[in-house]
Amino acid sequence: MSSMIAAVVAFLIDALIGDPRSKFHPVVLIGNLISALEKILRRDFDSPKTKIFKGGVLVCIVITISFLIGFGIETLTKNIPGLVLQIFFQASVLSFMISPRSLADAANEIYFLLTQENIILAREKVGWIVGRDTQNLNEAEIARATVETVAENTVDGIISPLFYFAIGGLPLAVTYRAINTMDSMLGYKNEKYFYFGRVAARLDDVANFIPARLTAILFIGAAIVLNLDFKNAFKMMKRDAQKHPSPNGGWAEATVAGALNIRLGGTNYYFGEPHFRAYMGEPNESLEAAHISGAVRMMYTATILFLTAACLL
Repeated sequence: MSSMIAAVVAFLIDALIGDPRSKFHPVVLIGNLISALEKILRRDFDSPKTKIFKGGVLVCIVITISFLIGFGIETLTKNIPGLVLQIFFQASVLSFMISPRSLADAANEIYFLLTQENIILAREKVGWIVGRDTQNLNEAEIARATVETVAENTVDGIISPLFYFAIGGLPLAVTYRAINTMDSMLGYKNEKYFYFGRVAARLDDVANFIPARLTAILFIGAAIVLNLDFKNAFKMMKRDAQKHPSPNGGWAEATVAGALNIRLGGTNYYFGEPHFRAYMGEPNESLEAAHISGAVRMMYTATILFLTAACLL
């Protein structure tokens, strides 16, 4: 029970303070470790099998170090006198592993810019949180990109680390964050990382398998609480979740699309090249800034529902 109280406190710390930008941030340090190991291991002239093997070695080193650091911190926490201080210390560390405030701040800034009809700056800001080309996006496409990012990152940045903390404490929460960071840095299907990043990408898929589906259920619960279209959310989840190119990304996006009565997916441009992604949801409403706000409210509500359920269980 005390561990889940720590999770609630971590959420409150993040909500009040946010995620501090620092070169000493744990995720930044994990990223530095990944970059250092990549410089040592990756060689362009290696064969595909060698690249996969070396990428696997990097993954093993990073998750081992991350787990041991998480285990060490948790062990240290147990030696702190007083349960309140133990909970606060755990919560402080866990707050670095989750990012609802930074996700909401980024989305809300884009929402505000769209309401002010500042389309140029909105394009620039959405380019900070998505990988697609944004210089020619209209309001509907900016809103779509933002809603998709909020939905998908509710899994990666919030529910998954909280889920692993609930079942395995700080060691698993820190390890999950390392897995997700490796995927974000190495899991690209381009010439540079297609083989070297394959183990990192597959491990991230496995790690998010349960949390992604759990998030979809939480989004349906959020739709009920927020008086959104929860029946359509369930319908779109069943119909469209498997259409996403990622085995996990569609569960959150399809459910949010259904709840908000919008359609996500479509043509995205990467370095000027068009790539079509299957549609999720129905365009019962035209995408606009208000749907960004709706996605953020669903994200926060789903997080609170998870924490409530975890505490009760």
